[in-house]
Amino acid sequence: MPQVQLPIFPKSSTAITAELAFEQREGRVYYFNGHLPVFTHAVEDLASFRMFTSQLIANGSASQGQVSRVFGVPLISVKRSCKKLQEDGPAGFFAPAKPREGNTLNSERLKQAQALIDEGLSLPQVGERLGVLPNTLHKAVSYGRLKKKGVRLTLPLGHQAG
Repeated sequence: MPQVQLPIFPKSSTAITAELAFEQREGRVYYFNGHLPVFTHAVEDLASFRMFTSQLIANGSASQGQVSRVFGVPLISVKRSCKKLQEDGPAGFFAPAKPREGNTLNSERLKQAQALIDEGLSLPQVGERLGVLPNTLHKAVSYGRLKKKGVRLTLPLGHQAG
């Protein structure tokens, strides 16, 4: 005959549900199912936290509300994490952020700005003509999205460009 196992948690743990708990010690967070540890991550590891709590929700082990209340996380953040798990899987939490195309310097404006730079206008002059802050144009140059006219690569002594 099967025996019922009472949920017995470590003394210093905090219950998530009647079967799940977590405990923070020595810079790590430990998750327990009864007295058995099931997952651990560093306290600062937000991606692992989001991934594991989203899996708890997806598996039906905890609700979004329980995770939100117990960990003090806004419900909308929990919902976003669940959506990420559903759309991208666990790897989605650890993938680098996708680069965005800004509203200010979209591809059309970049072409216009590059044409004005090629005509010899300074970045502040280009910004004034296009209604873009010069700082935005300087960032585009530093990220390689725009090329300043006459800028040459400087090599250390003894190296030849080839």
